[in-house]
Amino acid sequence: MSDSAFDASGASLQASLPASASIPARPLRDSRVDSAGKEHVIDAMRGFAALLVAYFHCRQVAWVGMESFHRTVGHALGFSSIAAYLTFPIAWGSAGVPIFFVISGYCIHRGGALRLAQNPVYRLDTVNFWARRFARIYPVLLAALLVTFALDWFSFQLPPVNHKLREIGLQAFLVNLFSLQGVAGKTYGSNGALWTLSLEVQFYVIYPLLFALRRRIGMTPVLALVALVNIVSALVLERHDLQFFTSYWFSWTLGAWIADARAQTGAAVSLDKRPASNWLYAVAMGFVVLGCVAFHFGQYGAFQFWALGFAFYLYKALDRQRAVDTPITRVLSRFGDFSFSLYLIHLPIFVLLSSLLYRSALQLSIWPSFGFMLVAVPVAYVFYRLVELPAMKWSASLKPKNRGSRVATRAA
Repeated sequence: MSDSAFDASGASLQASLPASASIPARPLRDSRVDSAGKEHVIDAMRGFAALLVAYFHCRQVAWVGMESFHRTVGHALGFSSIAAYLTFPIAWGSAGVPIFFVISGYCIHRGGALRLAQNPVYRLDTVNFWARRFARIYPVLLAALLVTFALDWFSFQLPPVNHKLREIGLQAFLVNLFSLQGVAGKTYGSNGALWTLSLEVQFYVIYPLLFALRRRIGMTPVLALVALVNIVSALVLERHDLQFFTSYWFSWTLGAWIADARAQTGAAVSLDKRPASNWLYAVAMGFVVLGCVAFHFGQYGAFQFWALGFAFYLYKALDRQRAVDTPITRVLSRFGDFSFSLYLIHLPIFVLLSSLLYRSALQLSIWPSFGFMLVAVPVAYVFYRLVELPAMKWSASLKPKNRGSRVATRAA
């Protein structure tokens, strides 16, 4: 995810700071671009998605699964059994991935969309965009691959070898470092979650083209064009198990469309004047339910429905940030701060714990999975502080100074 997958954020220095945020030819008259990284609902959704995906993987690594559990325990209603049955919705935990895609598209395009709303001739600084994305992603990815190698090497020494472990040699390392997993090779070691990160990097590489098309034909035609590409790619590539960004581009572009629509309608200054339109939440829930049904037939189709559902939810939730600012969303927002780090390293931690404590045997009890999460979350937070924050600061340091500052500097 990626990801989002990702374009994850920090508290004050957002990872979602729009990488497209170079300054237009004239100064902006309001602070909407500068405050674009302060939408807490984004962090809350990111935190929810990261925890959902992480625990989805945790159950796979540590627990026997609902079917085997029910076959063994039956209708017993002890405290442990109830706790296990209550995790049933996590069976759809991969829904966190399209959440990351939609959020990433929104965050990446948000700054550029606001600038286009102020200055229709604004052009994206492509080199700066790629440089900032590189600084934001690659130091963290490299560190995550090294962590994966270290943990997986130790897991390989603990027979029987966990079924989640794959190749950790140099070739697999380079395939993942250059974000070619899904096309030129498999994900690295036990870190199967990295499949989405390659898509995120590919989204960033192609974004300048998407931005140029947006300037020429508008965002809605771009979304329609991407939807067509998405369908063709799914038929040609996905059916052969080749995972390329074109097969998931629609999800990402949905987020970009939301950013553009809000910028063009002046969403940041006219929220109180909008109609309630709570029906959007019902539409969002309908698509989410359709995704859960489609998941029975395949994950790919479910992703498309889930992306639509979360896009409708995001569009409405951004209009009602104060209404959704609850203690729960504030807690989730804290997890959103380091969601990228949690996403990148949780699986190798789970595999090592399973190999070390249980000889990779799936457990009937649900409690080990909760314990694994209690280990992974603080480790991911430390990783965030040590690795991700410096990368965020490096990326932010590459942000172009505004024209007024440059002129003042020359004058001095």
